[in-house]
Amino acid sequence: MSLLKTQQGRAAFRVSVFLGLAVISPAHAQVSPDYTTIPVGSPLGAAVSRTSDAQSNDGKDQQSRSSGSQVIEPVSISGSNGRSADDKGLGSNASQLSNAELMTIKAPAKPGEFEKWLFDITGRKIKRFGSDLLVPNQRDYSVPSTTTIPPDYALNVGDTISISLTGSVEGSAEFEVDRDGKIYMPNVGSVALIGVRYRDLEDRISAAVGRQYRGYEVSVSISKLRGVRVYVTGFANNPGAYTVTSLSTLVNAVLAAGGPSSGGSFRSVKLYRNGREVVDFDLYRLIRGGDKSTDPLLQNEDVLFIPPLDRQIAVVGSVNEEAVYEARPGESLEDVLRMAGGATNLADPSRLILYRLSDRDTVGSRQLSRDESGSTLAQAGDILQLLPEGSLIRPIDRQSVVVRIEGEVRSPGNYFVAPNTPLETVVQLAGGLTPRAYVFGTQFSRESVRAQQRKSFLEAVDQMETALAAAPLTGDRTIEASERQSQLSSVRAFIDRLRQTEPDGRLVLNLAPFTSNLPGDLLLENNDRIIIPPRVNTVGVFGAVYRPASFLGDPSQPRKVKDYIDLAGGPLRAADKSNIFLVRANGAVVTRARGALSASILPGDVVFVPVKTESSSVLAKIKDISTIVFQLGVSAAALAAIN
Repeated sequence: MSLLKTQQGRAAFRVSVFLGLAVISPAHAQVSPDYTTIPVGSPLGAAVSRTSDAQSNDGKDQQSRSSGSQVIEPVSISGSNGRSADDKGLGSNASQLSNAELMTIKAPAKPGEFEKWLFDITGRKIKRFGSDLLVPNQRDYSVPSTTTIPPDYALNVGDTISISLTGSVEGSAEFEVDRDGKIYMPNVGSVALIGVRYRDLEDRISAAVGRQYRGYEVSVSISKLRGVRVYVTGFANNPGAYTVTSLSTLVNAVLAAGGPSSGGSFRSVKLYRNGREVVDFDLYRLIRGGDKSTDPLLQNEDVLFIPPLDRQIAVVGSVNEEAVYEARPGESLEDVLRMAGGATNLADPSRLILYRLSDRDTVGSRQLSRDESGSTLAQAGDILQLLPEGSLIRPIDRQSVVVRIEGEVRSPGNYFVAPNTPLETVVQLAGGLTPRAYVFGTQFSRESVRAQQRKSFLEAVDQMETALAAAPLTGDRTIEASERQSQLSSVRAFIDRLRQTEPDGRLVLNLAPFTSNLPGDLLLENNDRIIIPPRVNTVGVFGAVYRPASFLGDPSQPRKVKDYIDLAGGPLRAADKSNIFLVRANGAVVTRARGALSASILPGDVVFVPVKTESSSVLAKIKDISTIVFQLGVSAAALAAIN
């Protein structure tokens, strides 16, 4: 129940409202020890009484608002298809329901015909510019309930005003602006508020109360905004009637309707008021330029019309945002390029390539200078391409070269040299080789070789995957389905591991085993890396042998591959003796077919004995190869030798 007080010794009275409830009693009623009453005559009394009656009907209490509160409760939120929250019997409590309960919003517009055509000819999905603004699950673009009322906001029918009085008159109540644009305050009378700016509202109320009372302070706020019914028509993704707050703008309503459809324009949204066009808003100004200055506040019965889209142009290549853009009449290719954010830092800014529908059967494509692009009007279906320049590989004799040389040189480091510099010059800059340098084992890595190796290796993996998918894993019909599934899983795991293998870009130098000089006439490329190891006297024997290990060699007693296999205990019963191979210190591979067993061992060489598989299953071969290659770290060259 409300707590209402009167105080003796004062000519005026105080009204305190608690939880929006009050009791109206005669002015000179005696105060009971159990409760208090309110004297008649308060300028807020009638409003408090109406609040009490309404809430007693609902059977619910509502907490009163503090003076100066800026919390807004919209009378309705966005609806669609001509049906507002009130149409569903929800009243002002519509904001408590989810958007899914109030409206059915379509998914974002599907790609249009031009976008599909682009995918067919380029193999890439080029999105429509502006589509990122239309988030599928975020369609509530209505003004939030905690927004601040702008000072220029003009009051109108349906707005609810919260008034708080302190001093000689105390209390708070809410008044709704009626159809005549007024509110009625007891003992004060009608106060016209329609068209009053929010900044002037407190002065207007204070002046009205001041005609009857003295020694008080007034605090006012807008507690509920009126509902505004607008219509989004034309090529909208979800056309219909929407009920929004009176602070909503054209952009709020358009985005609440899902934005333009695949056939709707982003460059033009027309606002009609009382049958006359008020504004033609370009959404590109908001999306690309952040300009919302011409975005008007909506009024009741406004009509928003989204016309069909104009000419579409695709901008691809070295631009800051590849997309399909919409050009207005009179806009040039340079204007469209500016919409795409201009050229990137790696683009060739002096020229661009134009693919035009009218040129398909004649010239195909044409090259334009930037001056020509400024004078060439954009046409529907144009494809504008900027070519990259910074990523072009220059001729060797024009490349500035940074080379990294390390290991057995007197001054290891990174050296910046002129184009067309031979290896011999860099070795001299590094102070020459040390006496311990093992030139035959030099690791020479090159980025262009790494890229080529990676491309060729992935092509080989693709061919292997295709072959494994087309051929049966085993010819044994007695194998159960679970075993076949296990084999397939192992195959996929093996292919995945192959795809993760990164070639080292090593270039095998054609050197004599005991040479002391590098090939001096080899021209260097940018980012070449040279590692000259120290001389070693070890030979590694790994794979299907009894004791895999590295063995110390004796230069005075040269040995063959089979001798080192014997030092490792000899091959196991499961060893595949016919596929033994040798990896030289310089990266070259010698297979048994090329005389690996009888080859003389050099310092740093590695001998590998693979595992023999008796099964004809392709899977068994794969398991053996994967175990050998990945557990023992044999290079991709060794894998090629196995295959």
